[in-house]
Amino acid sequence: MTAAAYRLCHVTLDGSFSSRNAHFARERPIAIYDLLEENTFIPVGHGGGPYRLRLALAEGRLALHIATEAGALVMSHYLSLAPFQRLLKDYILTYGSFYDAVAVASTARFEAIDMGRRAIHNEAAELLRQRLAAKVTVDSDTARWLFTLIHVLLMRRPAVAPSNNENQGAGRRHQLAPSRGLITREHSG
Repeated sequence: MTAAAYRLCHVTLDGSFSSRNAHFARERPIAIYDLLEENTFIPVGHGGGPYRLRLALAEGRLALHIATEAGALVMSHYLSLAPFQRLLKDYILTYGSFYDAVAVASTARFEAIDMGRRAIHNEAAELLRQRLAAKVTVDSDTARWLFTLIHVLLMRRPAVAPSNNENQGAGRRHQLAPSRGLITREHSG
């Protein structure tokens, strides 16, 4: 098989996409376009593609549903997102700072934030490569675009507010402040 056979030809994110944040709405098609332009995607033990990839969230895990170009299922792989929690949290914070800085920050400040964002993105992409290695081989650029799509997928999820019973029993955990819809931490005196 040629290298062209070991690539993605179609990528979708599970569910409907709606975001109040214009940045997330723009990230998805850009990441998919760039990913499809040039990628390396090799499911271990499969004879070749090109491949279709559907990314979804399933019970707190990332689901990668891989099929041939004709639609025949190659595999579904479920990846725990727990190892990515710190990186995702850091990336979300720097992502927000990055877009806030676009309009108001000095060039030096903007570049510093962008360097931090890229460093986190690279670290997350490398972790993704390692975590996928037993099932799918991807190159660095492919891992970077896939991480961007994971970020978009996670950021578009609707927030789920706990029921009153769950909120009352939260104790020292974070809980929903009923009057403002904010997440707060209960303090004891």
